[in-house]
Amino acid sequence: MAPRRQECSQLTVDELTLYVQGLFLSDLMLKSLIVAGEIAEFKRHTSGHCYFTLLGRESRVACAIFKQYAGFLPRWPENGDSVLVEGSVGVYPQRGVYQLYAKRIIPVGAGAIDRARQELKARLTQEGLFRPELKRPVPAYPERAAIVTSATGAALRDVLRIASRRYPLCEVLIVPAQVQGAEAPEEIARALSRAALLERLDCILLVRGGGSREDLVPFDDERVVRAVRSCPVPVVSGVGHEIDETLCDLAADLSASTPSAAAELVFPDRGQILNRLALIRSHMIGAVRRRLAEGEKRCGDFLEVLHSHVSRRLGAAEVELSSRSLRLVSGMRLCVSEARNALSVRSASLDALSPLGALARGFVTCERDGRRLVSVREVSRGDRLAVRFADGRVECAADDVKEERP
Repeated sequence: MAPRRQECSQLTVDELTLYVQGLFLSDLMLKSLIVAGEIAEFKRHTSGHCYFTLLGRESRVACAIFKQYAGFLPRWPENGDSVLVEGSVGVYPQRGVYQLYAKRIIPVGAGAIDRARQELKARLTQEGLFRPELKRPVPAYPERAAIVTSATGAALRDVLRIASRRYPLCEVLIVPAQVQGAEAPEEIARALSRAALLERLDCILLVRGGGSREDLVPFDDERVVRAVRSCPVPVVSGVGHEIDETLCDLAADLSASTPSAAAELVFPDRGQILNRLALIRSHMIGAVRRRLAEGEKRCGDFLEVLHSHVSRRLGAAEVELSSRSLRLVSGMRLCVSEARNALSVRSASLDALSPLGALARGFVTCERDGRRLVSVREVSRGDRLAVRFADGRVECAADDVKEERP
């Protein structure tokens, strides 16, 4: 029996290309991946796009990096460089081939890594990104610090151990980030941005333990370097071994050779602080005692001068007071004598003018209803009158009234 013939689909070239393109677009892995290989046939087009071939051991793939991404591409790529290319895979319909659309090229070989680093360093230096005047001071006694590093790395354990031993008063916050691999630069830059949003933050430690020079490539990435420089709080870097220096070290406000050294720069030694405080306390006590002794001596000298001055002033005042007292007594006696004489004269005058004197000489006064009468015309027959003598008065009635001419 002959096998059944499978039915074939009839497509045009465009339909086939669209179908294959749909297969590429539906594959999640091909949308975002990193491919390792060797650069060949690298060309920069006048349009700003770059085209090259990525070689494997037995195959190759065409690659393109468009203008919007080529602007971040340094001049270091050369034919023969080992690289990691990040991007997506798609179909180029005009040629009927698939190709890798690159977004980023990461150097792998030692030569490519060093050329990329030197070129970026020269460009950022020309921009002034590493100028010393941009460096900000790290607080001597931080209250809150953040650590950007791998959550499982030895560097984090070393920094936490040193922080708890040297300066446990500081609150330490951990902002985890991948510090190795192709995804590390993006994660480090994002972690620095998250750390910068923390409240009351005094500084950020960007640390990573030792490794090969290729392991430190993320800390030479332009995105990370710019994230360090644009961070609103001081950044202290401690990356790799003592002999390693990354561009992040140049951009940071303070750099150390290792994560442990960075922690020692940020967290002051509690023992040294206590010794310094004890020394300051001793100096202050000595200074206060000296000031008290000097003040006591000055007060004693001042009291002696004051006592002498007051004694002189009191003596002079006593003499002046005695003199004025004598003059006052003499003046008062003179005034009293003059007042007595004047009083005697006025008393004699009053006695001469007083009606009582006339009464004493035998004269009398006549009153009616308490009013003194001076004329007989003021009296009528039958009026009640009071006749006042020098030693009393007599109540009487007017029996007869006669007016006589003087």
